[in-house]
Amino acid sequence: MSAFFELRTYKVFPGKMKEWLRYMEKTIIPFQVSKGMVIHGSFSVQDDDETYIWIRRFKNLEHKDNLYEEVYKSDRWVKEISPIVATLIDRDAIVVKNLQSTDLSIMK
Repeated sequence: MSAFFELRTYKVFPGKMKEWLRYMEKTIIPFQVSKGMVIHGSFSVQDDDETYIWIRRFKNLEHKDNLYEEVYKSDRWVKEISPIVATLIDRDAIVVKNLQSTDLSIMK
């Protein structure tokens, strides 16, 4: 598989969306970018206070695997970030899809 996007959809716990967005923008996204993740978008859903979506881009599956290792096995993720994430989103409800750009897509 060549370059692709990863579309991640999360269910945020009731009443936690503002806190989740703040944590994503101040902690998670900067941390992941510092490790090499390319994040194309971060979205809340209008009139839906439980759905959060974000899009990341990878060069190929090996690139994704390497970055997952770098981020999710790091001490900071395991000891600091992950425990907070568990209080804000329902991890069992996470949906992840790999997207391939079509010919006319401006996102490549």
